[in-house]
Amino acid sequence: MSSNGLLKMSELAEASGVSTGTIKHYLREGLLGDGSEVVRTSRNMAYYPPGFVERIRLIKRLQEERFMPLQVIKGMLEDDPARAARIVELEDRILERAIAGREASGRVSRREVVERFGVPDVVLDRLEEIGVLEPTRRGYDPDDVAIIEAIARFRAGGYDEALGFTVYDTLRYREALEPLVAEEARTLLDRLAGEVPVDRALEIIASGAEPLRELIGAMHSKMLLAELRRARTPAR
Repeated sequence: MSSNGLLKMSELAEASGVSTGTIKHYLREGLLGDGSEVVRTSRNMAYYPPGFVERIRLIKRLQEERFMPLQVIKGMLEDDPARAARIVELEDRILERAIAGREASGRVSRREVVERFGVPDVVLDRLEEIGVLEPTRRGYDPDDVAIIEAIARFRAGGYDEALGFTVYDTLRYREALEPLVAEEARTLLDRLAGEVPVDRALEIIASGAEPLRELIGAMHSKMLLAELRRARTPAR
């Protein structure tokens, strides 16, 4: 490290945990600014500000953990690098809390869900094959159990194979929900990151989970009834 706190390339690589080759690639792509912060003392020697360390780590995380293309990352960093870091922190904390909550709730074995809900093994197998259920060796998490319970209630109400209803019908709902969930995640992160403390943001998200389920259920019921009415109305 130089007397004014600047770092050599080797020191920057060591501090950030990213190879010199990757850092040079980031520099060429403009991910570390326009080069004005780099102090060049000769053709083959340059010094870099300490602030590059966290920025390089953030870029690497966005690449590896969120699979973002470098051009997308560059745009985020050019708009507001501090906000990008806050979004990543909020995402991490949301995931940490969700994982901790699931582990605290415990998992339920296949034998137990079969006994509790009466769903046949073949139905559970198909739901796992299409990715609707994702059990581990320790069993099903609370969301999986809720899905299994819903399937059991559907079947008890008459939604069975004899009438053409199968587990593959769940794919319609997953495909419809995927863009909605992606947009919701973007909206939550955009509106909460940096606007309120992370802990408060987590509280807001947690408090909205149950009302959101109720809202979606109520809107679905209303829209389904409206669609059935339209189908019954003679065309003019």
